[in-house]
Amino acid sequence: MLVRVHFDVQQILSGKMAEPQILIPAAGSRIVTGDTEVILFGQPPEVLKGLLREGISRFDTLVLTDTREKSSSLLNNLEFPLYFFLFVARGLADKRKLNLVGDAESISQALRFLRYTLLGPTREELDNWDTEEALKNEWLGVSDAVAIKDDAGKVMKVEEFFNLVPFTNNEAIAGDFVIEHKGVDRYLVAHRGGDVYVDLNEDSEVVPPYPVPIDYVPGGLAKLGIEVLGGASGFSTEEPCTGLALCYNGDYLLIDSIPFLDQHLFARGISKNQVSAVFLTHLHDDHCSMFPLMEMPHRVEVITTEEIFNMAMEKLSCSLGWKLAVVAEHFELIPVQPGDTMNYYGLNIEIHNTVHSIPTIGATFSTIHKGQFRDVCIVGDNQNMAAVRNMGESGIVRAATVENLERLYKQSFHLLIADGGAGEIHGDPADALESEAERVVFVHVDKMPPALQTTFSLASSGKRYTLLEGDSMIYTSQINHYLTLWLGQPFPNRWMRNLLAEQEIYRYNTEDVIIVQEAATHGSVYLILTGYCEVVRVEDGTREEVAMLQAGDIIGEMAVLTGSGIRNASVVARTPVTVCVFAEETFRNFIRYSGLQDMLENRWLLRPVIKLLPQFAKLSSTVTDKISRIAEWKVVEGGNTLWLDDAHLYIFVEGFGSIIDADGGEEKVVNGEELGWRPYADSRAVEMTATTDCGLISIEAGAYLKLLKTTPQLNYQTRKRLSTESDDKVDWLLGEVSVY
Repeated sequence: MLVRVHFDVQQILSGKMAEPQILIPAAGSRIVTGDTEVILFGQPPEVLKGLLREGISRFDTLVLTDTREKSSSLLNNLEFPLYFFLFVARGLADKRKLNLVGDAESISQALRFLRYTLLGPTREELDNWDTEEALKNEWLGVSDAVAIKDDAGKVMKVEEFFNLVPFTNNEAIAGDFVIEHKGVDRYLVAHRGGDVYVDLNEDSEVVPPYPVPIDYVPGGLAKLGIEVLGGASGFSTEEPCTGLALCYNGDYLLIDSIPFLDQHLFARGISKNQVSAVFLTHLHDDHCSMFPLMEMPHRVEVITTEEIFNMAMEKLSCSLGWKLAVVAEHFELIPVQPGDTMNYYGLNIEIHNTVHSIPTIGATFSTIHKGQFRDVCIVGDNQNMAAVRNMGESGIVRAATVENLERLYKQSFHLLIADGGAGEIHGDPADALESEAERVVFVHVDKMPPALQTTFSLASSGKRYTLLEGDSMIYTSQINHYLTLWLGQPFPNRWMRNLLAEQEIYRYNTEDVIIVQEAATHGSVYLILTGYCEVVRVEDGTREEVAMLQAGDIIGEMAVLTGSGIRNASVVARTPVTVCVFAEETFRNFIRYSGLQDMLENRWLLRPVIKLLPQFAKLSSTVTDKISRIAEWKVVEGGNTLWLDDAHLYIFVEGFGSIIDADGGEEKVVNGEELGWRPYADSRAVEMTATTDCGLISIEAGAYLKLLKTTPQLNYQTRKRLSTESDDKVDWLLGEVSVY
């Protein structure tokens, strides 16, 4: 039950004060300042860094957004703003509470996911998840020991940090301000000094509140290596939060999913198609930004404990406002427990427990290549060892956990990546002074103490640590993998060998032109192996961005299918790019003599049609290609009638036609309208009469449903569109929830 805080409107608006001002600390947010109080509208990822860059020293009110996500980022990220209010703006010391404004459902959901990130799971939840008894007691004991206490020494509940101010009749009163909700993410803010209008819709895109330098030179794939997406804390103004990408035999396993993941992968030249899994250490906002993975072209495997996964899904469910089961269907869990050693396609992963404010794990990753053993230990967020030992002596932390963490800081790893963030719940770089590791690198640190600068180094965005260099065989396996995915069936072995016999690997810098419009094909077909390319067409002096391609996409197959010999568009590298170049004649012979010409021509013709349909406009080229593999083109000649059954999805593309609606009236069919079987909606099996020749796309229902379940981006975008069109048509919106 939400506790409503009441104020006297006339008292607030009486008297004279300075006119309120509006600042933009980060895209997707606004600051409104009064004489003594400050409101933060919207909390995009890492908004705190934007506040610090703008010199904002305090705020008193958070207003939750109506729009839950934009540009692949969730917009109500409250954890670090709350830390700032409590510890930097002295809210806790001054016994002040933070005003939390929004609709009642959003407030309840925000409190629930904050409870998981700040306090962790309850004993009852761990019991329901069958957590081993000793581990359960340790997690609960550590969380209780480091949690914020009141004057009586009792752990404070998350709702005790807030004044809850739900909108009533579209109005909320917070301190000196009266906030009137004027529409979706639009607000009129009344103050004794004057009124200001806040419109978050002015920001069409949400981007990091700090510069993200991009790589220009391709680095190559490693047998085993680490690429740093970010290495700082949530309070650093210049560097992304801590996130790593482990490259193993050319595939990437993310170590946590950091805020603005898409932008940081793009900056490093890593496409989404190259990411196969994420090792999730814990739930805090600077490590667990899982939403971008809901828009992957394939299901990402999540390697973590069941407890951490369940909490991550709860957090994502409450952040997005969708039911738990619907959010979880976008992921595939590979469950592990501290003490486990698993083999992930040849990569050994040894899981360990750390001591943090909520359940947290780390791991040692190792492999053997040609007799060479290499390992990298990623400790994970962990308290300094002095605090860990004290909790061990008091019985909160098990002796085995203390001993194992002591071992990690001393063992002879090839690379040790440790938490050096200091503070109440982070590590101390001095803990690794006795380490025998070849290299010790710290995360969560903005600047290394001078005394340690010649001993340790910092993980910074763009750094690479290679333990086993890559070779040509990595690219061979990637070529095999991507060609099989592109074909949609196992690639014929002898044709694969024939293609590989003549292939060459080319590398391009960011902004290099790979293919020139109107130029001859020069007998080459390109398979992108890493990074992103943009397809651009120029006609009559107008530049048109046709598509963004990524690893796994093929460039130039159209010329093979049509035999034109001329490029119809330019292709430009938007990140560092690696491509495999095949002989066009060999590729043509494969298509012709494998009997694939008609199938591939159908796909090639359907792809641009599918891309132009409104429900598919935001999909990646990879997903569009997947749809084209199962789609068929149907033509209904003018004057004819076609029964659109409920065993197929029919999407109207062109022409003029009509159907008889449920009330018996005639209804014109519009471009993009879905008929017959429809995903997550009632079927509309109807008879369509074509006034002129009409073109439709037809997809068998079972095949499309299978594609939805294996393609998170398509699944999410479909559900999002249906949720936006009409809330009462869907059954996966979350509603008001309990905090515990």
